[in-house]
Amino acid sequence: MQWTATGPAPDRVLIVGWPSFLHGEATAGDVLAMEAARTVLSDVGLRCDLAWSPVFRPGGRTLEDSPPEDYTHLVFTCGPVHGWQVERLHDRYRGCHRIAVGVSVIDPADPAVTGFHQVLPRDAPGTPGRLDLAAAVPVPAVPVAAVILASAQPEYAVRGRHVPLTEELGGWLATLDCARVAVDTRLAHGDWRSPATAAQVEAVIARADVVITTRLHGLVLALKQGVPALGIDPVAGGAKVAAQAAAWEWPVLLPRSAPPVLDRDELDRLWAWCLSAEGRARAGSSLGAGNTPPLTTDLLSVLNGTNMAPAMDRARPAG
Repeated sequence: MQWTATGPAPDRVLIVGWPSFLHGEATAGDVLAMEAARTVLSDVGLRCDLAWSPVFRPGGRTLEDSPPEDYTHLVFTCGPVHGWQVERLHDRYRGCHRIAVGVSVIDPADPAVTGFHQVLPRDAPGTPGRLDLAAAVPVPAVPVAAVILASAQPEYAVRGRHVPLTEELGGWLATLDCARVAVDTRLAHGDWRSPATAAQVEAVIARADVVITTRLHGLVLALKQGVPALGIDPVAGGAKVAAQAAAWEWPVLLPRSAPPVLDRDELDRLWAWCLSAEGRARAGSSLGAGNTPPLTTDLLSVLNGTNMAPAMDRARPAG
């Protein structure tokens, strides 16, 4: 492809955006816009580098690793064109031909805007909107993980390990390539961030590929919906989560011994199993899936005076 744009012929291009700044931010759209620019330029044979904030991508190429003399062009993508950080780019890369593409222009007279040789906005005063760059980049499918964690439950006293287990799980969850969705089974009215009905909770769970939970009802509602659950009992020695896993004949439960300690290798193995065809099939055929819990039958038999099921006797006053 012959280069026909205004300015010098490109040799090597540095692609930057708000995810490049130490004090910037990285949104999904920002990152996709940078990737879109790299794809289209690489496809026509141009050498491209992307610069990232060391906070966002530790160990990756940064602006400090990208000397201005190594590049003929600087391409800035996405986000609003304003502020001191963009102005510093103009100063540092003043020897490069600088282009802004897919950006929002708020004030055309802003030095951050006028410092570019060319601006190709997605939106600007007096111009029609154009498709954002993020729309151009296909992405691989990743699993959706509904994460349902129990806070401290004082009734278990020293046996409860809810807080340290949540911390351990958080560290492991951050290593997974998945869409993590925090789900709270507690209901509330008037707060859009919280579900108001049980149906709303189950609607999210049903759309997940796997549920990771330290809550009894996280396990139950996942299996009810035929979704594999990676269950973790947060009580040393096992308590209600372990009891439900046994009742459903569900094999994925950690920890397997006391004191509860999470093994990341085992977590990885169970995660992979839950996402496998075998795991999905097992969840869909779990003992309680679609069945009426026997406890309801027991309740009716008690009310009818014909209870034959084992129960926990309560002490009755003499007389």
